[in-house]
Amino acid sequence: MMGKVYIVGAGPGDVELLTLKAYKLIKSADAILYDRLINQEILSLAKPNCELV
Repeated sequence: MMGKVYIVGAGPGDVELLTLKAYKLIKSADAILYDRLINQEILSLAKPNCELV
């Protein structure tokens, strides 16, 4: 099965400023590739078995 890749910007980094679409994608992702600029609170939204790279 082919998956989908979404590019989601975290905006200024405040979790309260994420778009609803970004929030839903982060909550449902199987894997998240991120850089050092991401707010750790945003990563905490990911499901427990999500692979963080």
